[in-house]
Amino acid sequence: MHDINLIRANPDLFDAGWARRGLKGFSAELLALDDRRRAAITRVEELQATRNRLSAEVGQLKRNGGDAEPLMAQVAALKDELVTREQDSKQAEEALVKALEVLPTLPAAEVPDGEDEEGNLEIRKWGTPKTYDFTPQLHEVLAPKLGGMDFETAAKVAGSRFTYLKGGVARLHRALAQFMLNLHTSEFGYTEVDVPLLLREQTLYGTGHLPKFAADNMFRTTDGRWLIPTSEASLASMVMDSIIEEADLPIRVAAGSYCFRSEIGSAGRDTTGFIRQHQFFKVELVSITKPEDSEAEQERMVTCAEEVLKRLELPYRVVLLCTGDLGAWSRKTYDLEVWLPGQNRYREISSCSNCGDFQARRMRARYRRGDTGKTEPVHTLNGSGVAVGRALIAVLENYQQADGSVAIPTVLQPYMGGLKELRPA
Repeated sequence: MHDINLIRANPDLFDAGWARRGLKGFSAELLALDDRRRAAITRVEELQATRNRLSAEVGQLKRNGGDAEPLMAQVAALKDELVTREQDSKQAEEALVKALEVLPTLPAAEVPDGEDEEGNLEIRKWGTPKTYDFTPQLHEVLAPKLGGMDFETAAKVAGSRFTYLKGGVARLHRALAQFMLNLHTSEFGYTEVDVPLLLREQTLYGTGHLPKFAADNMFRTTDGRWLIPTSEASLASMVMDSIIEEADLPIRVAAGSYCFRSEIGSAGRDTTGFIRQHQFFKVELVSITKPEDSEAEQERMVTCAEEVLKRLELPYRVVLLCTGDLGAWSRKTYDLEVWLPGQNRYREISSCSNCGDFQARRMRARYRRGDTGKTEPVHTLNGSGVAVGRALIAVLENYQQADGSVAIPTVLQPYMGGLKELRPA
């Protein structure tokens, strides 16, 4: 959520930032709402001061034996008006918050302008896609032959976009998650956290997932809680309503968890296979930093996610998202896209985003500077380290062999009990 005082001080800056996202300028509308709110607050304060003054005069008259009835009538009238004006003030505040809460953060200056993913900028590539002396199969063809993916039974018992993983493929999926968590916690300094999968509405409001994200991507339970679309929400919310000492920053946490998305907004895309599921497993990284450290922290986070793919020896590329492809609460996002030979293209496997102070303001998460004692919002960052299901797909497709078997990446073999390949059932 934006600070209305910053918008008042720099309206053109905010309008220009929103224009880069394809949105009209909102500053005039927001400042008009703020003027209404300020006027209502001022009138309430005037009425309270007048009431207090008259009440004191009533007391003085009574002590002196004078007639206080006229003043008492004025005080009573002021009380009635005060109730009305306080309601006006509350309504004005609510209108301003409602307008602010759905507006995205401003993109960083280096983010390229663009309408959609076609405007994303490739930063670098790593690895060379392997050439095969046979036609590489898609994972949804390859994995069932290994006895490892059952789409039909899952659809029968749960509906579309669910999958049973079985046997060696299920173990490979688990191995990937364990490998990623061990790497991030033992080498990169993240603290592993086992997170709640159900969160209260105000918690998801704080991370920016509500209200904007609710309509097309989240599941709600009958008791009013929400299934997490990503463990970022659970991890970042650990600092909600907190003041953190500067010496305790940065905070780096990681979680491996199931995530749940309704995928209404993706109708018609990736309707087969394991790429876009209602339920999927992801290793998530979250950092909480001082504002001046967040850009370097984002680069560090991208490096951590890249290392997963390097050790799995999976070709990938890093792209900088353009304004039209940028998430609402991210000021800058890098995507890692892994090569899938079955599709003959790169597909997203990780997003690493710097949210600046956007989430922190909504969560009321601050830190106290050691030199001045003053508090200000922290910066929050999140990234997939990486999506386990998509990593499974990438391993299956990149390590497939002519006879339908799949070699196990060297780094995963200890997690597989020394198994070196999966063979057709």
